[in-house]
Amino acid sequence: MNDIIERMPAKLRRLPELAFNLWWSWNADARDIFRRLDFPLWRRTQHNPVKVLRLVSDATLAARADDAAFLRRFNKVMIDFDRAMANGHSWFHRTYPHLTQKTIAYFSFEFGLHSSLPIYSGGLGILAGDHAKEASDLGLPFVGVGFFYPQGYFRQRLPSHGWQEAIYEPTDLTNVPIHPVVDGNGDELRIAVWMGGRTVQALSLIHI
Repeated sequence: MNDIIERMPAKLRRLPELAFNLWWSWNADARDIFRRLDFPLWRRTQHNPVKVLRLVSDATLAARADDAAFLRRFNKVMIDFDRAMANGHSWFHRTYPHLTQKTIAYFSFEFGLHSSLPIYSGGLGILAGDHAKEASDLGLPFVGVGFFYPQGYFRQRLPSHGWQEAIYEPTDLTNVPIHPVVDGNGDELRIAVWMGGRTVQALSLIHI
């Protein structure tokens, strides 16, 4: 993410922070920011804000940084984003303040959060993703535990011979909205679990 931040004009410095937090995926105003940043690129990248920020031209970034209407929208979204991340106003914090230090672990093989993060293939994955998004909105102390599949789901094509083919494409980790979550010291947040006679480490990658 740091390489993207370095490209940003000062007034748009927080755009990567928004792109790498999947909160944008169910917030219409946040998605609209990336759509307005470069609409043809937004379409071409299939609504992937990380790809948009990697591919958008410096000239376009400079133009948006000087666009008063765009900046008003962007600043409003960041106010809403900061409020959501602060979490102190949420339903859970208001209703169960004595439980905010507890943690709910949610295990699923798939999390359907957005098509730019292909770690799901069917309805149960979409359901798990919806649960995660609603938990975020409610302010639940919620941690989703799953797998990060290196290839994601396959894509289909029909070549000239007419037989359906499945194409598995490796996920380009530089172009998906994930990055390691860090602790108070700036170190990657890892969870160690003893499993099958050895220690397995899980890395926290997704913010919502």
